[in-house]
Amino acid sequence: MQNTTIRTRSEETEVEKSGQKGRSCPECSGKLIADSGHGETICEDCGLVVEVDNVDRGPEWRAFDAKEKNEKSRVGAPTTNTMHDKGLSTNIDWRNKDAYGNSLGSRQREKMQRLRKWNERFRTRDSKERNLKQALGEIDRMASALGLPDNVREMASVIYRRALNEDLLPGRSIEGVSTSCVYAAARQAGVPRSLDEITEVSRVDKSEVARTYRYVVRELSLEVKPADPESYVPRFASGLELSDEAEHRARELLRNAKEQGVHSGKSPVGLAAAAVYAAALLTNEKTTQAEVSDVADISEVTIRNRYHELLEAEEGTVAL
Repeated sequence: MQNTTIRTRSEETEVEKSGQKGRSCPECSGKLIADSGHGETICEDCGLVVEVDNVDRGPEWRAFDAKEKNEKSRVGAPTTNTMHDKGLSTNIDWRNKDAYGNSLGSRQREKMQRLRKWNERFRTRDSKERNLKQALGEIDRMASALGLPDNVREMASVIYRRALNEDLLPGRSIEGVSTSCVYAAARQAGVPRSLDEITEVSRVDKSEVARTYRYVVRELSLEVKPADPESYVPRFASGLELSDEAEHRARELLRNAKEQGVHSGKSPVGLAAAAVYAAALLTNEKTTQAEVSDVADISEVTIRNRYHELLEAEEGTVAL
């Protein structure tokens, strides 16, 4: 029977120190010490770097007391709200191959198929988990199509979980609620998307998304500030390949419009698109209203109307 020795972190450190104590500097035969801050083993006497890129086998987090250390102690990947089981379950690969990449026999393939079926049944044991699994899949799909970052997906998943726990779903579709959660999360995170952009990647129409969004925000008491037109400018400028100068000029136009009160009651997407178009003309960069309309997904008529209002606000600011 083979004996297995389990060492704690402190014991491993002592072993490393004792191993270094038995060694000496190849230049001056001095004492070697480990510099954990730089990942190096150096000579205490002459300063010669003997080893570099030492592996830190400790955790990636810090703990200042025993309680905090126990709370942070974990194995495996971190939990996430974007999965219905928070990433704590086991998935059986769909490829019928073993660890060496060899194909499984017919009996083994049948066995693995049965295991996949039962694993899927155990992962979604009730209707609530099945609902959550479908909704989080929709959120991930729409966030990917809109190019939203991971923090927005996490926030949208948390909002949907709250809506599910407070029984806001009866009478409403899973797709509608999940779409409204993505819309709300994007606005809360400061990377808003217009309602038209959200509707393009959703499986429900615009009116249902708007109606469900208002309901979810009201029932969950979400603090969603009005969208700032300036938050759309970088995306529009990047899509039109405009310079930093044009982007900066567009922001100035929007700030002047706010000072003059022009933005009140206007669509932030329309204002941002008009500001980008006006800035491109003011900086002598070639672009058309049709190109801006395609990037911003808004009509050319809206761009023309807001464009004149922004220039009038600019002239008013200069006159003052």
